[in-house]
Amino acid sequence: MATEAGRKPGLLELNPLYWSYGIAAVAFGVKNHAFSYLLLIFSTNVLGLPGYLASIALAVAMLWDAVSDLLLGHWSDKTSSVLGRRHPFMYAALIVLPISFWAMFNPVIELTDEWKFAYVLVFSLLIRTGTTLFEVPSVAQLPELEKDYDRRNRWLVLRYVFGWYGGNGIHTINLFFWVGAYGMSVQTGYSIYAAGGATVIALSIIISALGTQWHGASQPRPTETFQLREITREILQIFDSLRNRNFLSLFVYGVTSGVAGGLGAALYLYNTTYFFGFSGTQIAITGVAVFAAPLIAYALMPILGPVLGKKRLAIFALCGNIGLYPIPYILLLMGWWPALGSNLSLAYYTLFIVAEVACSAIANVLLDSMMADIVEESEIDTSRRSEGLFYSARGFGSKAISAGGIVFAGTIVSLVGLGGLESAADMTMDARVHLAVLFLPLYCGLNFVAISFISMYRIDRDEHAENLRTLARRHETQTE
Repeated sequence: MATEAGRKPGLLELNPLYWSYGIAAVAFGVKNHAFSYLLLIFSTNVLGLPGYLASIALAVAMLWDAVSDLLLGHWSDKTSSVLGRRHPFMYAALIVLPISFWAMFNPVIELTDEWKFAYVLVFSLLIRTGTTLFEVPSVAQLPELEKDYDRRNRWLVLRYVFGWYGGNGIHTINLFFWVGAYGMSVQTGYSIYAAGGATVIALSIIISALGTQWHGASQPRPTETFQLREITREILQIFDSLRNRNFLSLFVYGVTSGVAGGLGAALYLYNTTYFFGFSGTQIAITGVAVFAAPLIAYALMPILGPVLGKKRLAIFALCGNIGLYPIPYILLLMGWWPALGSNLSLAYYTLFIVAEVACSAIANVLLDSMMADIVEESEIDTSRRSEGLFYSARGFGSKAISAGGIVFAGTIVSLVGLGGLESAADMTMDARVHLAVLFLPLYCGLNFVAISFISMYRIDRDEHAENLRTLARRHETQTE
């Protein structure tokens, strides 16, 4: 492997493992954009499901996703197969995820009022299960693919770039030509979007799984396999691994920020369409401009990471993101913002979004890289490789609690009356004030509280190097 020889993977790195690992995030990005931005408004404005019921269905699915992530991560850590620990699950996702994604936006039965809630719930569960089968074992490959403290950042930022361009790319096309062109309340655009999204998801799974297959199959098999009939022991092992104090700091961060994340994502299209008065095409233009954000993160990460360290840079980036977020809302309510829906308004809003997303990209990459560094520390204590468990457990907290954020979003939609709006002209200034008062303090406050927990993380470059040396000595002793 290229990085084992000491070469630093870069933008033009030809190592197929590097690119195969990164491209996996396209599938997650497409699914994530659908759930974050489209499903709530599709459920309320196309299917006619009340906002609070739609949010409950999506929240239940997210809770299931959180639990299934945790179990699947532990299971894949202890899977013994000729395909490797991770790949049996990745191939299973190819059957579940693309089909259920397409069916969600193309109801395969006639939906009466009695069946709408059940339909959204069932297919949300299927999509999230398919995503778990692929994303959890896929991302957990990193600690085996790359050992170096700083180079792990580069692998993860490539993955973030693919996830962002895949998800935001099809989301932008959707706003230009499909849902944005036909209207947020018209089925036709969603049907086209679903076909395109399902195709991209399937290609991402196939390319990534096949590209990393030989590496997965070449890894040593776990000495202890998952035993469903001894589920109590398996659960106790999960909790034994998760007692790691550095993991707990990231876990609590995810729990707290998860509420804000679910809230902000679910309200994004409502805010851009009704609060700021942007058309689908204008929102898509913002999406195109945001393509620069991951590249900014990709360029800055190798420069700032070694200087500031992972924890400090992550905190700075998150503070920048949350500090910028409420400014456009406040300026609009104070009358210091350009005319609603104007090109000048779009230009200002886009500048803020690009800066926010660049900060978010840097922070998320670093947090995932910090999680990778916990794997070796935990192996010293437990003698088990638990990368699948750690990555899924970090997601468990944020997903379980962000379900509450989705419920808050659905409640705000109902309280402000956003579900019945057809255009920004129907949105009064009083409604904008009402929306901002309910949304912004909760969103920003939760995020700033979450950031404080990252300060408890303790693994730095020197400690990581010592952990690697300890494991190397242990492995040498065991093989003598």
